[in-house]
Amino acid sequence: MSKPTRDERTATGTEELRVQLEHSREELGQTVEALVAKTDVKARAQEKAAEVKEQAVVKAAEVKEQAVVKAAEVKEQAVVKAAEVKEQAVVKAAEVKEQAVVKAVELKAKAAGVAHQVQEKLPDTVRDKAARAVGEARAQASQAGRVWEEKAPEPLRQKAAQGARAARDKRTVLLVAAAGAVTLWLARRRTSRGGSARS
Repeated sequence: MSKPTRDERTATGTEELRVQLEHSREELGQTVEALVAKTDVKARAQEKAAEVKEQAVVKAAEVKEQAVVKAAEVKEQAVVKAAEVKEQAVVKAAEVKEQAVVKAVELKAKAAGVAHQVQEKLPDTVRDKAARAVGEARAQASQAGRVWEEKAPEPLRQKAAQGARAARDKRTVLLVAAAGAVTLWLARRRTSRGGSARS
């Protein structure tokens, strides 16, 4: 094998130098680009701003979703509470109405007993006036009852009707008891009059 000539070695060395130089230029270009990218503050700020904006959008969506869920929970709780309060109000109104009806029946029985006693002692003209006054009072009470039935809510009217039925059932017992008490009182009174008349 023959040794390469001096020209061949120079050509090969020149070619290697050219390749090395080209490779060094490419590396230098990449290094310069990397340095420019690192020193490009505006581009880096835009990238950071875009990243922050994306995070803010994600966070806002999460907060909005949580707010919607919480609002739904609060609304549901409010509906349940309103239903409870309404039910309690209806029950309380029915209780009050029933108590009022019972009290009215009791007062009516007492008034009937007192009216009967008074009627026995009054002259006919006064009895007639009292009868007219009682008729007017009954008419006014009936009218007030009709107004209440027109204005009261349906559940309240139903509860009141139940209470009225119960009061009517008890009314007979109350009237019998009141009549018995009046009869007993009158009997005692007559007995005491008879005893005082004899002496």
